Amino acid sequence: MKFIDEAKIYVKAGDGGNGVASFRREKYIPLGGPDGGDGGRGGSIYLIADRNINTLVEYRYTRKFLAPRGENGRGADCYGAAGDDVTLKVPVGTAVYDDRVGVLLTDLSADGMKVLLAKGGKGGLGNLHFKSSVNRAPRQCTQGEAGEEFDLRMELRVLADVGLLGLPNAGKSTFIRAVSAARPKVADYPFTTLHPNLGVVRVDENRSFVIADVPGLIEGASEGAGLGIRFLKHLQRTRVLLHLVDLAPFDPAADPVEDARSIVRELEKYDPALATKPRWLLLNKLDLIAEDAREERVGDFLAAYRAASGFAGPHFCVSALSGEGCRNVIFPLMTRLEELARASNPEPDEARQDV
Repeated sequence: MKFIDEAKIYVKAGDGGNGVASFRREKYIPLGGPDGGDGGRGGSIYLIADRNINTLVEYRYTRKFLAPRGENGRGADCYGAAGDDVTLKVPVGTAVYDDRVGVLLTDLSADGMKVLLAKGGKGGLGNLHFKSSVNRAPRQCTQGEAGEEFDLRMELRVLADVGLLGLPNAGKSTFIRAVSAARPKVADYPFTTLHPNLGVVRVDENRSFVIADVPGLIEGASEGAGLGIRFLKHLQRTRVLLHLVDLAPFDPAADPVEDARSIVRELEKYDPALATKPRWLLLNKLDLIAEDAREERVGDFLAAYRAASGFAGPHFCVSALSGEGCRNVIFPLMTRLEELARASNPEPDEARQDV
């Protein structure tokens, strides 16, 4: 199945049915009076988040959704039937924007969350409602109201606790394979990852978190270089970013310090708030460095990178391929996520008894 994380659709709720002007016509009842019924309500369009769906591919090819209109009223006090509602299922984490004005309408961040997208129009009134002591035979009725309509842009942002950043071939997919059961494609050429991959990292029996691997960034991604920055939106819900740096690049002219700084610059261009998220450094590919040279290589990189960028966060040395050092990242990362969760959702104070 293709991974589609953006789609534009048009939705139109059903119009209300028209009211009718009718009079009772029966034998032996010469003055039956008005009996026109109301029109039915138009169908509404709802959106519901479903955890069993992980892509917006269904909305890439079917882009127009119309709810049925309500039936017109009829004589003999018969009201028109309401139009059936339409429910559209989307992945959890879908944000919906009014494409005409660019306003966020809703963000479906929980499974089963249901929102009203377009409300159906009210049915018109039959002449039965206009009967009074001075108007015994009303001939007026009203038309049904039009249903709401919108041009919508849907944007999927995956739900993950931790996001992986880095250049192509920095080892992000290899790392997520090492710490979770996810099995993204791994190869020795750049841009192996073409869409986000999610993995569940199980720390112990009762603790786990979700990690997201997005396609690699290169300098100039904000201007469209490589795969651009269109996948960075999937990191906006994460709480911690893991920045993987290749300490043993194949290109001898490559500078790991400048490569790491270029990733941060692309983050700042895309979203300054994303660049301020807690970010940890993972110095990868230790297996390609001789053991007696590792300490010097790591020390030189950290000294140069901190002097150039002011980075003061934690760092870890790992080999995603062999798994060396990977578990040393998982436990403090789980602790940090729990601390952030408690800070964002503090426990309520104990109830105070009124004297």
